[in-house]
Parts: sequence; structure tokens; C-alpha cells
Amino acid sequence: MGPLAGPVVAAAVMLPRSPLVPGLDDSKVLSRLARERIDAEVRAIAIAIGIGVATVAEIDEVNIYHAGLLAMRRAVVNLAPAPGHVFVDARTIPDLAIPQTAFVRGDARVYSIAAASVVAKVHRDRLMAALEATHPGYGFDGHAGYATAEHREAIRRLGPCSAHRRSFALL
Repeated sequence: MGPLAGPVVAAAVMLPRSPLVPGLDDSKVLSRLARERIDAEVRAIAIAIGIGVATVAEIDEVNIYHAGLLAMRRAVVNLAPAPGHVFVDARTIPDLAIPQTAFVRGDARVYSIAAASVVAKVHRDRLMAALEATHPGYGFDGHAGYATAEHREAIRRLGPCSAHRRSFALL
């Protein structure tokens, strides 16, 4: 949720009853290489995967929290078949007709939430790498839009581009 640039991406993953993906954990504690491997393994065994995206314009319009909820709702709605129940990381998704249970630190405690966190992170990293091609010089393919020293220097040098969230302090 904290990058200075790019969309918010959420994923919803329906797994078989007894999945086994070695090393599956919260995406924040995995290396990029581990996330890529786990993403492929999750995609190979998943019953369904839904991706939801909230654009930079939506983030700036409704704020990052509500954009995150919008992306989460879109991810669940994009599941086919539709789930009978949804496990959510620390929130409740508004206007969702499906029963849901929120888990604090769900990405570290619930297998399907951890799988969704990896799928969402890998999807977003790929979107950000593609943004580097259309907005060269910002280093999106490396820092993925986060507020690194390299990214802040690029903003100072080049100014913000259309991928930057205007509602965030860029420097």
C-alpha cells in the first residue's frame, strides 16, 4: 500500500483442501526469486485466482485504504467459481455478498491469504517492470515504486510521471 507509484493490486486465491507449496509465506518475507517460484506453484494448483487492481487515479480519488478495499473486492469478484466464504487479511470487504472472516496478520497465518499475497505482489512487480519501459529512468523495475533513495532521486531529477500517486508526498 505504501509505494509512491503504481496501482494497488490484490489477489484472491482458492486452493484445494490440502495444498502444499514449499516455502509459502507472507510475500513481505520472501525474496523476489522465492515469490516468482511460489507464484508459479500456486497458479499450478489453484482452483481459481482473481486479480483486482485499483489505479493511481482511483487511489488519489478515494485514498489508499479505500483503493485497497476496491482492489480486494475486484479480486474476489473475479474468482470463478465464486467462493462460498472469503478469508481476508485484517479487513472486511464492503458490499460483498459472500460471508467473510478477517484475520489480523492473515498473510502470515492463513495459507490462502499468504498465497494471495504472493500472487498479488508478483503481479504488481510485473506491472511495475512494464511501467519502466514506458517511463524510463525511474527504476520501477527495481524498486517497484517504493520510496527508495534511487526513486526519490529520479523524481527530483525527472519530476513525477503519470504513474505517481499525486495524493502521496513524493519527496
